[in-house]
Amino acid sequence: MSEDIKLKITKQTTLNIFYTVIGCFTSSIGINLFLIHAHLLSGGVSGISLILQYLFKIPAGISYLIMNLPLFLLSYKVIGKKFTAMTILGTLTFSVAFNLTAPFKNLLTIKDPILLCVYGGVLNGLGMGIVLSNYGSLGGLDIVAAAIKKKHENFQFSTTSLIINILIITLGAIFFGLPSALYTLFSIYISYSVMDKVIIGFNRQKLVLIITNKENEISSNIMKHLHRGVTFLYGEGAYTKSNKMVVYCVVTTQQLPLLKRLVKATDGASFMSILDISEVHGNGFQGNMFS
Repeated sequence: MSEDIKLKITKQTTLNIFYTVIGCFTSSIGINLFLIHAHLLSGGVSGISLILQYLFKIPAGISYLIMNLPLFLLSYKVIGKKFTAMTILGTLTFSVAFNLTAPFKNLLTIKDPILLCVYGGVLNGLGMGIVLSNYGSLGGLDIVAAAIKKKHENFQFSTTSLIINILIITLGAIFFGLPSALYTLFSIYISYSVMDKVIIGFNRQKLVLIITNKENEISSNIMKHLHRGVTFLYGEGAYTKSNKMVVYCVVTTQQLPLLKRLVKATDGASFMSILDISEVHGNGFQGNMFS
């Protein structure tokens, strides 16, 4: 392996660790300053830790770490060293961050539970998304899901996550009342939505496939007016057996209306498919800032 590649790997690993730490603190701030302030729960193992804290005064950061200890061994045996190392880093950092930010939970004067669950859900989801975008893990369900996935390729993480979160919401309703459970449900939904956005990306681009007999004219117009690269793919009609050129191009959402007008004006008989894509890396496009 060349020195340049080693340097790039070292730099990327350092950035991954840095963003993992940032993500852990962001998530813990969201839980401590907002969710705990409203006596709400979060999803996953951290939600179980909050139940223990509310009922038995056990610090959530400590119980969270203890519950993850046997999972570290499972991760090492079933998944591998690298994932386990990043999981230990994420879990330890989250536990420390949770304890460090705990004294600030009473600083807020906000009393509205809706605002608290929204702000808490957003920050918690943002933190989780940053961690997962950098090959990190906060432990808990991530370890269980990855271990099962290793043995059963068709396993869906969402199934286990749904079961655990339903259990947490049910316990919340039993111990803390139905309103608290409903606000918790809302907060968990916000957290996972924000997490998905961070991982997938906020700026969706469009992948456009154009089947046309005027590929040169269309590609010239795209490069001239939209300043986007174009690739030709060779296709064949299944029924006619005739050769067709397929124009492959990725544009931003804002550029799509102009592209459609250009294609229609150039070849009204063309066939165009438009697909959503979540993330693009390369010339003219910026990928996820956290990965």
